[in-house]
Amino acid sequence: MIVTLTANPSVDRTVTLTEPLRRGQVHRAAGVTSHPGGKGVNVARVVAAGGAPVVAVLPGADDDPVVHGLRASGIGYRAVPVAGGPRINLTIAESDGTTTKINEPGRPLTGRELAELTALLVELAAEAEWIVLSGSLPPGVPVDWYAQLVATLAPLHASNRARRTRIAVDTSDAPLLALFTESLGAAPDLVKPNSDELAQLTGLDPVDLEDPAAAASAASLLIDRGVGAVLATLGAAGAVLVTAEDAWFAAAPPIVPRSTVGAGDSALAGYLLADLAGADPADRLRTAVAYGSAATALPGTGLPGPADIGLAAVTARPLRTTSDRPAPA
Repeated sequence: MIVTLTANPSVDRTVTLTEPLRRGQVHRAAGVTSHPGGKGVNVARVVAAGGAPVVAVLPGADDDPVVHGLRASGIGYRAVPVAGGPRINLTIAESDGTTTKINEPGRPLTGRELAELTALLVELAAEAEWIVLSGSLPPGVPVDWYAQLVATLAPLHASNRARRTRIAVDTSDAPLLALFTESLGAAPDLVKPNSDELAQLTGLDPVDLEDPAAAASAASLLIDRGVGAVLATLGAAGAVLVTAEDAWFAAAPPIVPRSTVGAGDSALAGYLLADLAGADPADRLRTAVAYGSAATALPGTGLPGPADIGLAAVTARPLRTTSDRPAPA
């Protein structure tokens, strides 16, 4: 089972245009779609479509539209009741695949609500192969909350080796940087940065990190800091996977891009699905890239299922051995 946490869920609304977006002009929408969202919810939707058991953990009242959407889709969830509705994340999608996003900050969470979410994760860890901490944090939540969760859940992982409960994190900015403070002494089993987020962690130029070899070298620095594996998504270039043993690169297959919404979440879900199926690292990377590319080829906030995946079009190749890794900065 995969457990996802979405601390800052949203209703993801996509407005599709048939012409380029022009500031200050009036546009007619070709279509508007809305789906339950937030990065962890997106991962849960793709995992569920892939046929694997999943539980989405999130804050939300019983009549919350995100909770309602999960329930209507038959996706397992556990919700901590909170006041107020979810944020609205607006995506403007142009016909060439360009997307412009406007995300609301979200509703604050109290200390009691954070404690209840933590308790749910601890409870579900007994049955989970993976726990995924995903997305931004709402206003007022300590920036090191994900780091605290890793420190709380890591001992459960260590005492539950037979089930191999592992922790994946996909976030950015201050919550991402807080994962690597020396004080907490615990690191995730998997992190999934894009090139900008990898640059935040390493102090390197994000443009340089669009090169797969440079991205793999930068990701290896996170391995030296205790992370089990780094899945770095590089947009249209594909992705790299780095572990303590080796590194691989998989190029993205040729597609017609329609929307990048949920592409990174789909890549992470594809990786996890392949891991549950017993795939080796190269095939986990291939599946991640296939899912991420499939999401980019779908309109709006559509997320891929197995029928959308062109796995045969994706190959993974080794980049280098661990002996080539740079020394930590």
